[in-house]
Amino acid sequence: MRADQTMAEMPSPEQIASCAWLPDDELAIYAAEYARTGFQGGLQWYRCGTSGRYVSEMQAWSDRTIDVPACFIAGRSDWGVHQKPGDFEAMQAGVCTRFLGAHWVEGAGHWVQQEQSAEVSRLLLDFLG
Repeated sequence: MRADQTMAEMPSPEQIASCAWLPDDELAIYAAEYARTGFQGGLQWYRCGTSGRYVSEMQAWSDRTIDVPACFIAGRSDWGVHQKPGDFEAMQAGVCTRFLGAHWVEGAGHWVQQEQSAEVSRLLLDFLG
């Protein structure tokens, strides 16, 4: 993301064309799998979180905490952490009782592990160490 670009702006055609984090041969693997299996799994989070159908099942976990060491890794340009205002802060303040830190990876968006795999691996190894 350019310094003068806001979170809401889409990348330019030139930026898209220069994108090297998902080359065409790797994109073909994703396309083949989605053609074979569909994209149902990728949509379930949104259905569960917005339909109201699973509210009671989700409430069963509402007072639970994550009590093992935890960290958060996201791309600096990821819009996902802003979908539900306050959730990121709640995670740090109490949901994760052994929260060890948040890492915002430059040059990455929602697919941080593909966009900046070496940096994500380094952060994970540091965390596990």
